[in-house]
Amino acid sequence: MNKIPGPPSFDGLKRRIERHRAEGTPRTGADRFVRETYRLALLDARAKAREWFAEYPKAAYWTEVESWRQLDNDQIEFTMRRLPSAD
Repeated sequence: MNKIPGPPSFDGLKRRIERHRAEGTPRTGADRFVRETYRLALLDARAKAREWFAEYPKAAYWTEVESWRQLDNDQIEFTMRRLPSAD
C-alpha cells in the first residue's frame, strides 16, 4: 500500500527567514536608487514630478514616481526615484 505524502515542511524556510532577520540586512540603499518623498498639493506635486523628469530624463536615470497616495486636504504624498548618475 502506497502512503500519500503530506504537505512539505517549512522548517528550513523558517530558519532562513529568522537568520536573515537576525543579520539585520538593510533593505534601503541596496538597490542604489536615490529617493525623495514629498507631500504637496496636487498641482504642486505634478510640477515637482515634471521637474524631476526634466532634470533626470527617464531613459538615462530610470526616473519614476515610485509610489503615491492621496491624503486629506488634497495633499499628495509621493516618492520619486532615480539612479544617482546616467551611465
